[in-house]
Amino acid sequence: MKIVVMEPLGISAYEQEELLQKAAKNGHETVFYNSRPDDANEVEKRAKGAEVVIIANMPFKRDFIEKCHDMKFLSVAFAGVDHVDIQYCKEKGIIVSNAANYSTNAVSELTFGLAISVLRKIPESDILAKNSKTKIVGTELYGKKFGVVGTGAIGSRVCNIAKAFGCDVYAYSRTEKEELKNIGVKYIALNELMSLCDIISLHVPFNSGTDKIISAEMIKLMKNNSIIINTARGGVIDSQALADALNLDKIAGAGIDVLEKEPPFDTAHPLISAKNTVITPHAAFATKEALNTRAIMVFDNVEFWKKGTPRNLCW
Repeated sequence: MKIVVMEPLGISAYEQEELLQKAAKNGHETVFYNSRPDDANEVEKRAKGAEVVIIANMPFKRDFIEKCHDMKFLSVAFAGVDHVDIQYCKEKGIIVSNAANYSTNAVSELTFGLAISVLRKIPESDILAKNSKTKIVGTELYGKKFGVVGTGAIGSRVCNIAKAFGCDVYAYSRTEKEELKNIGVKYIALNELMSLCDIISLHVPFNSGTDKIISAEMIKLMKNNSIIINTARGGVIDSQALADALNLDKIAGAGIDVLEKEPPFDTAHPLISAKNTVITPHAAFATKEALNTRAIMVFDNVEFWKKGTPRNLCW
């Protein structure tokens, strides 16, 4: 069986060779491409004869999928699959699996990296120190009301870390978890969370139900000393409304890892120049440990599918 890895997975040459050897032992011919395809014609060329295609976060919509004439299984090296036309895959009978929970620790850690960077004004302090200037006063996490929107694997991990920092933790989610309630997490309505919490952290997938779930109206509920952290997806928040609130000092700051489109980010995006905002280029998932874990996971997904017991299914 032929497997084509359509784009880089962010792993070392050594780790890539290990995966190649393991796949060969399982009877597979595997081709790694270390650049993204430029267009649909290049996708067609690469995917020729491949029953399995592996991608990371490259947009994989109908025009690309229909060029993969032999594809039966798509293994996505990412937790979110909003960049894939899942409905068209379903229509074509193409099974899709993702890399569920591969970056739980990585994303959770950057969530607090962003929160502390904003609260303690680390970027500004770095500039001051390097220019022989004095300190600026920041804000502590300890004792703050920390709101978590979405308590899946990452959101749950964030709740636990926030508790360890000494925060009072509140959550909003479609499904409430008893194990979080047992450690003192309080589930409340979204509008109540937005108006109550000092730090608000977003951990929901992007879909029709979460599109701009943090709307202009929700942002207006926030306290003027509160901050918001988004390591989920850019589309879950009204970016213009958030930028306006930041620039008018209606809220105290934001830590943003994701915008509506993948990086490199458009410098004209309203959040790029917004006040009191720390931005990273969709890097929350990007640790050596997480990238290696997901590469192993997407190849394991292939073996589960081959055995007739596919896992991490997306439809």
